[in-house]
Amino acid sequence: MSTPLAAPLDNRAVARVLTEIADLLELKGENPFKIRAYRNGADVVVHAAEAALGLDEAGLRAWTGIGKDLATRIRDIAATGTCEIRQELLKEFPETLLEVLRLQGVGPKTVALLYRELHIKSLDDLSQAAKAGRVRGIKGMGAKKEDLILKAIEERQRHAGRHLLAKATEVADALVAYLSSHAPAATIVTVGSVRRGAETSGDLDLLATGAGASLANAFVTYPTVERVLGHGPTKASVLLRGGYQADLRIVLPEQRGAAMQYFTGSKAHNIALRDRALARGWKLNEYGLFDAHDQAIAGANEEGIYEALDLAWIPPELRENRGELAAAEGATLPVLVTPADLKGDVHMHTTESDGRESLESMAAASQARGLQYIAITDHTQSLAMTNGLDEERTYAAAEHIRAYSATLTEFTVLAGIECDILADGTLDLADDCLASLDLVVASVHSAMQQDEAEMTMRVIKAIEHPSVDIIGHLTGRMLLRREPSRVNVEKVIDAAAANGVALEINSQPYRLDLSDSHARLARDRGVKIVINSDAHEIAALGYTRWGVLTARRAWLSPADVLNTLPVAQFRKALRRDRA
Repeated sequence: MSTPLAAPLDNRAVARVLTEIADLLELKGENPFKIRAYRNGADVVVHAAEAALGLDEAGLRAWTGIGKDLATRIRDIAATGTCEIRQELLKEFPETLLEVLRLQGVGPKTVALLYRELHIKSLDDLSQAAKAGRVRGIKGMGAKKEDLILKAIEERQRHAGRHLLAKATEVADALVAYLSSHAPAATIVTVGSVRRGAETSGDLDLLATGAGASLANAFVTYPTVERVLGHGPTKASVLLRGGYQADLRIVLPEQRGAAMQYFTGSKAHNIALRDRALARGWKLNEYGLFDAHDQAIAGANEEGIYEALDLAWIPPELRENRGELAAAEGATLPVLVTPADLKGDVHMHTTESDGRESLESMAAASQARGLQYIAITDHTQSLAMTNGLDEERTYAAAEHIRAYSATLTEFTVLAGIECDILADGTLDLADDCLASLDLVVASVHSAMQQDEAEMTMRVIKAIEHPSVDIIGHLTGRMLLRREPSRVNVEKVIDAAAANGVALEINSQPYRLDLSDSHARLARDRGVKIVINSDAHEIAALGYTRWGVLTARRAWLSPADVLNTLPVAQFRKALRRDRA
């Protein structure tokens, strides 16, 4: 067994390693049942309510599909980040092949073929082979597949070094917890783009006060450090497993506010703030705000920095130089929406389509999270892979939802649907069926390659349908994986405003769609926003924290977000129920 991690892996991280093992086994051509066991194990672990590390072998074996060998592997992975079988497989295959496996649209069978036929061991190898036209020469590949591979490589390279907000936060939180265990009296926080809630981030920036040089020593010996990039008594930089660069700064308590401001603000925000100080004959840097005689004016806290510059304190999410300094000077900064403001979540799925939990389980978990209402919005029939509902099943599901809701106290379940917008802009269910529901979220899931005119008119046609209340994940983007569809967002926003249709911020970590800039434009043009989880499982109900961060970056207040309203007011605010 490997050396234990100071910050053990959570279930999602364990599941990723199990999936990686399954992929490597498939490359090797192992028994399909063995491969399936690891994939099933990953599925079980990621959806388990209990933490894998907290269970002994008997506890893990109580999970459906987890046998003795798999239980041992899970415990090893949770504690150390790896296990014996993974280490053995990486003796047979170069670890660089794992990056090839992570390419969009390139599965283990394709990678095995490339490895066997062309000795492809890395993304660089694959890029060179595809550009030279050698991939198309493999039986079963062809020019089209080669072009898709090149496009996937291009997209990966474009996003190299970037990480989703949710994942970056997870890695940063684990690192902060590890450092805090080594310096309990210190104050250690994450700053930078993660603190601003940016949808993706590059480096992880950590700031510590009340700590000595020993904290930097602990930092560079964190178990997932692959390479030390720099190491001094007050600053250190490392490269972590997974391609994360993490930077630690240690400052004095009297410098903490200035450092937090400096290392949180975007470059443009910091320049504007520094220029404001210079206009007064002062100097602002990460150590403090100083007058012309180098006497400290402020620095111990952020509020003092902004106050000395005649500004209200600016929330981290707004520090992008998008008008926040003028608003802070004029006392017109918005009171930003918070997770506690959300009273409902009106986009989620159950086992009726492709969700993993029953209506009853999703409702109970949502109520336990403090919500007052939800809407069940399973998929419709054109999405065959999701077991989408036709009209008959939609009517039956709505009847079941309403009967169940009637049994609940101080909690409401609305009968909704996520209706597919077909390629010509028509909807996937009959008009009378859609009209019978409490709420309709309409979304695009197919024909994503349409040109701008086609896609824009397609969405606008759906907006003009009298039963559509909300447009879900408008651009269909998948951050770091798939570009947005070619839709004219401005025209869609204008159509939504004209028809009283709300637009969704989909909180799935790889979507965050609408983006912050589009959500702000929608607000400015009078369109209401809905922040939804799009949960397919109980754990995903918590994704709304990422949607709220996007909304905050869009300058949204609770009044801009429909599902901050109590259920009766929310229903009256929907397009279908407006007087």
